[in-house]
Amino acid sequence: MKKVRILKNETGFVKFIFIVLVLACIVYVGIKVGMPYYKYSAFKSDAKELARISIGDTGKTKEQLLERVQDLGLPIKADDIQIIQLEKTVRVKTSWSETVDLLGLYQKKFDFTVDVEG
Repeated sequence: MKKVRILKNETGFVKFIFIVLVLACIVYVGIKVGMPYYKYSAFKSDAKELARISIGDTGKTKEQLLERVQDLGLPIKADDIQIIQLEKTVRVKTSWSETVDLLGLYQKKFDFTVDVEG
């Protein structure tokens, strides 16, 4: 019964459509902006784990990191990843930028840096 009243009442219908559009825009922006941060967090976690378990073989660690980069679709090249062997630990450093395009109207560039030691 209430659905019929909303559709018959012009102000109620316009208000309903407006709220749905605002919620859809919030979800769209959240997904578009949240995805690069999710990829950053996932890569940083994997880099920390690989740095922690690597035992002197920096080449293998770099291959595993590049595999993870491809899985996540990050714009990182092999030359951009630095793996430094310290006395007892391994340090992984890299950085990249991603540009988020919101319907072609607004573009925002995000810069990410990973510097972990394990």
